[in-house]
Amino acid sequence: MDLDVVLLSRIQFALTIAFHYLYPPLSIGLGVLLVVMEGMYLKTGNPLYHKMTKFWVKIFGLTFGLGVASGIVMEFEFGTNWATYSRFVGDVFGSALAAEGIFAFFLESGFLAVLLFGWDKVSKKMHFFSTLMVSLGSMFSAVWIVVANSWQQTPTGFHIVGEGLDARAEITDFWAMVFNPSSMARLSHVLLGAYIQGAFLVLSIAAWYLLKNRHHEFAKKSFVIALALAAVASTAQPLVGHWSAMIVAEHQPAKLAAFEGVYKTEESTPLYLFGIPNNETETVAGIAVPGMLSFLVHGDFTTPVTGLDQFAPEDRPPVHLPFQTYHIMIALGMFFIGITWLAFFMLWRGKLFETRWLLWVFVFSVVAPFVANQAGWFAAEVGRQPWIVYGLLRTSDGVSKAVQANAVLTSLIMFTLIYALLFAMFLYLLDRKIKAGPDVEEYSVAPEESNLAEAVTARKHGGGAMLDVGDQGKEV
Repeated sequence: MDLDVVLLSRIQFALTIAFHYLYPPLSIGLGVLLVVMEGMYLKTGNPLYHKMTKFWVKIFGLTFGLGVASGIVMEFEFGTNWATYSRFVGDVFGSALAAEGIFAFFLESGFLAVLLFGWDKVSKKMHFFSTLMVSLGSMFSAVWIVVANSWQQTPTGFHIVGEGLDARAEITDFWAMVFNPSSMARLSHVLLGAYIQGAFLVLSIAAWYLLKNRHHEFAKKSFVIALALAAVASTAQPLVGHWSAMIVAEHQPAKLAAFEGVYKTEESTPLYLFGIPNNETETVAGIAVPGMLSFLVHGDFTTPVTGLDQFAPEDRPPVHLPFQTYHIMIALGMFFIGITWLAFFMLWRGKLFETRWLLWVFVFSVVAPFVANQAGWFAAEVGRQPWIVYGLLRTSDGVSKAVQANAVLTSLIMFTLIYALLFAMFLYLLDRKIKAGPDVEEYSVAPEESNLAEAVTARKHGGGAMLDVGDQGKEV
């Protein structure tokens, strides 16, 4: 069987970015919640908010570490698997990724040490400032990554230099590149998805504590803070999603046609709630609202939405995967709105924390934002095909000319095994931190502050020695 180097390279990069994208949204969402929790501690002086911040920082540190480690691999794949593409977009991506490193990663990583280890080393206000900078840094990273990716979708502010394999896009207007037609809508969509993902992780863990009758006050306050973020972000997401879809309709009509299963351009285009596309008959078997897609795109129920029949067969994206992932994303978005506002209603009635079935729903709902974010990215990237840079460079032309299919297959298998092990390690460490709970403190005690051996010896002789760390005392 002949191996397709382009398909294998696409699968490998999809695996790499899908695994990586498990973690940055968590870091962004958790970062916002850490700012709120520590801000409440500064405002009220309530030590419970201090305990909350210290616990969720542990989860943040775990996700941040895996996010950084898994993200590095993608940059190498640009050179090994996608050399022609890298040459073409190098000037554009070089500026965007350099900005990400300078303005985002250095900011985030520079203050991360203070966030993780500076509890008793700096003032409360300085530590809060560090938390704020780490949160902003994580969002700035998203800004530049989304800008670079959005330029592939709607390229502007450039001209082409060279011909053939030597052709490359060169920036003529940096700010036009940054504020390309899709960047701000897509950035807003990504950040809201990250807030939802981080909030639902906190909701899940807090709900589990409540069901197990552990850390009751800690869990209730964590739940309410995360619920507020989840409800606001979930409610705003359809509005931002509609904004983004309108940009897709204008600049990438073939992608929108794949999202919605529009094979033929005809009046009163229906909106499918769900269905199964059939490429042979060019129809969709499912439930649709007549004329609704025309209304959403054009503001009336009769104007046709551009279908795939308006594009040459070689310029059409696949339909099945973008259609299903797009609809999965939307369905989960509606679920997030319903479940969060139901929880707020039960909270208003004073029955939320006694409604066990609803708490169990939140425990298991932690998976849903991961699926929604992954589905959204798959829809966006597969829907762009057959272009790796929309309208300028085909995916089949972007692959490295020297790479061999068997080498890609070997590395794909190795990456799959390594990522499976890393994910298992992440779940194991996360499970340990959750089971340990917020009452377990992790301190870094300087030798001059405490001598562990002497403390243990004193305890053996009945001294009951105490380790005084900050304002906490623990018997050894």
